This record gives sequence, structure tokens and C-alpha cells, in this order.
Amino acid sequence: MITHSVAIVLKRFPYSETSIIARCFVKEKGKVSFIVHGAHRKKSPMGAYFQPINCLDLVYYFKESRDLQTISKAAFSNNWSVIPTDLKKISYAMALIELTDKCLTDLDAHPELYDELVSTLKRIETEEKQLNLAYWFYQYQLLKHLGFKPDFAQAEVDFVPLPNPYAGPNSKAVFDYFQQNQTGMGTGIKITGKDRKVISDYLNTCLGIHFDGIRNLKSLQILREMVA
Repeated sequence: MITHSVAIVLKRFPYSETSIIARCFVKEKGKVSFIVHGAHRKKSPMGAYFQPINCLDLVYYFKESRDLQTISKAAFSNNWSVIPTDLKKISYAMALIELTDKCLTDLDAHPELYDELVSTLKRIETEEKQLNLAYWFYQYQLLKHLGFKPDFAQAEVDFVPLPNPYAGPNSKAVFDYFQQNQTGMGTGIKITGKDRKVISDYLNTCLGIHFDGIRNLKSLQILREMVA
């Protein structure tokens, strides 16, 4: 069946001398793997399209019994001009992408989470300050949309103790914004070093309970070093 959708590239692998496999977050399908014929050829435009973080309009052939779907056409749906040139922004963007890839399962559609990811990438593209709020807000939204919305009154989940989410001077205010579906960016809220540790520890603990290997993601380790 010929299908049209928007998608975000999560990861790519070489498949042969001329082709690649691209894993994408497709809005109406969830995580889907594609074989992209000819993408390794120097003159092929497909290689430029299928890079992590890229947002694409795709036309592809979908057959549920196949592990790899086939691309017919691709074009950019959003262009990032600032992210690729800014080390801090690319670190945040790659952390978002790797986290999403780790938490999604194949062919499990989450269109609202897809929209949140695009919105967060746009914030990272356009904003200069408090990018950590954009990143934490996406972590919160990811937990919520995948069925693990944080309950800040809980002391533990699945017998794993949770850090106190309100231990920072402004961490409660940040989580209050998140619960109101707001990032808190542009509000003048001050994020102290204590707040950064408290918010990060709480969200990463929640993610680690529900998804294996979250704390070992390379992009997250790089991001921690960048913002330390």
C-alpha cells in the first residue's frame, strides 16, 4: 500500500555499498524501519534526507508483514539552519532523538508525541536560553504520552524509590508549569544548580524505571557534560 506521512529520522545504518536502513518516527505509524536504495551513492539526494533529526515528508510502500518498508519519495518538511551549527543545540537535539528511539516500540503510533517532538526541536532551533526547560518538558511529555505520567505525590514506582521532585528551590514551580502543559520558558523562572540536579534526577529515574538503558545513552552523557 502506498502511504504518505511526515516522519523524523531517528537513526541510520549502512545496509550495502549503495543503500542504508533508516529508522524513523512516523506520525501515523510510530517507529518504522525503511530501506533506502541508493542512499550511499555520492550523487543520491536520499543520503542528505535520511540524517538523524531531519523532518521529512515521505511517500513509501507499506506492508505490515515486512520488517523493512520501501521509500518512494522524500522531501524536507522542516529545515534546521541553526541546530547543525551550534554544538549545544545539536547536543540537545540528538539527546531528544536518541531518547525517543529508545522509548518507542515498532509500529506503535503516538501522533501527539510526534507533534511534541517537532515542537521541541523548533524551540531548540529558535530559542537561545533555558533549553534545559524544553528538554525536560519533552521528557515529561514522553512519559505522559507513553502511559507513565509522573505522579509527584508518589515516593516510589515498582519498588524503586523516587527522588524528591520538589527538593530544589524552583523545581516545584517548573513541574507545575509542566502539569499545565507549559515549558516555563520565557516566564523569568530562575533555574539553580540544585534545580537542575533535582529535575534531571527525577525525570531520568522515572524514565529508567520504565525503559531499559536510558542512563547509558551516549547523547545524554554528552549533554550532561555540555551543561555541567
